[in-house]
Amino acid sequence: MINRVFVFVIDGFGVGPLPDALDYGDADVHSLAHLADTVGGLDLPNLEMLGLGHVAQIAGVRPMDQVTGCFGRLGFTSRGNDSVSGYWEMNGVVALHREGAYRTGIPDRVISVIEQTFGRKVIGQRMASMETMLREYGTEHVSSGAPILWTDGGSTCYIAAHDSVMAAPVLHQRCRDAWREAKKGEALIRIVAQPVSGEPASLRAHVGRKDFVTEPPAVTMLDVLNRSSQITMGIGKVADLFSGRGFTRAFPVESAMAAFDETVGMLNKVPRGLLYVSLNLFPEQPEPAAAALQEFDRRLPALIDKLRAGDLVILTGDHGRDLSKPDKLPTREFVPLLVTGPNLAHGVDLGDRDSAADLGQTVAEALRAERLPVGESFGDALRLG
Repeated sequence: MINRVFVFVIDGFGVGPLPDALDYGDADVHSLAHLADTVGGLDLPNLEMLGLGHVAQIAGVRPMDQVTGCFGRLGFTSRGNDSVSGYWEMNGVVALHREGAYRTGIPDRVISVIEQTFGRKVIGQRMASMETMLREYGTEHVSSGAPILWTDGGSTCYIAAHDSVMAAPVLHQRCRDAWREAKKGEALIRIVAQPVSGEPASLRAHVGRKDFVTEPPAVTMLDVLNRSSQITMGIGKVADLFSGRGFTRAFPVESAMAAFDETVGMLNKVPRGLLYVSLNLFPEQPEPAAAALQEFDRRLPALIDKLRAGDLVILTGDHGRDLSKPDKLPTREFVPLLVTGPNLAHGVDLGDRDSAADLGQTVAEALRAERLPVGESFGDALRLG
């Protein structure tokens, strides 16, 4: 019997293009393989043991004869390649017709609402990565006080402000107000408030990010777990992506490593239910991204060695982020599906799952909640019991 499930979602953890990747300009993407090629190979012995080498050909990562987990790939059928569409589908909400993607820029009406709410002009206003926008507009932002606005191409606006320009609580409130107003007339899914710090020419993301997101339009894995009186803990940004719905408690964290450490610290405090963890591991540059992934790998035994009978661990991603692409934006990819736990099956190839909703269905089944409307459980292959 499964009593606890740990789901780790690594932002941008892609392993090759989905069948429709060409529609997104992502026909040749492969986040992990290209990262490994750029840095001369990745050293990931613990992910190897879980079966990562059987999922894709990645320099430095071997397919092991005796693995300690089950492995496969999750696909996505929802439109979009951002965190909202990825997480929602993993939780049983598949959006086949998603309007309002900002591939050509942020609509004028949304910009107008944001400027009216903030009481000042914004700068940037284009599709780019966060690090690119902070590098290009940092000096102007600090000198003028104009917030930096950009999009990743999905229905999301990011708004950054230095703590000397606008305190984080004020930034949060302004972004919340702008999101409430803008979503009335636009297919705006999310506004992200991103505090930044540092010198003007070298701004960096600071603790205090807050995502304001429309609630999912259908029942989710979190909803059915909540109705089954399961404990659901959200660590990192995950609770924000569901507007907090279905979570018993949420824990904001400063970094991916802090999120992992927070989870390990809960091992003896949370006897049952779901610990759902967001891990934003990858910065824009390949070398730091590889170092962060390898550091996460080194820390994995701190969790795995302390698991007990009745624990189930799932490690996956929400989309790709192929850093070999000039724009460094999310990419339309499969993501790994690595599953382990005491007394569970080892070495089972779970194959390519047509929909990430299979993950949500499996977790709901494992924790004895009601069946979700979409998704096919792979619990039988794990021999849950």
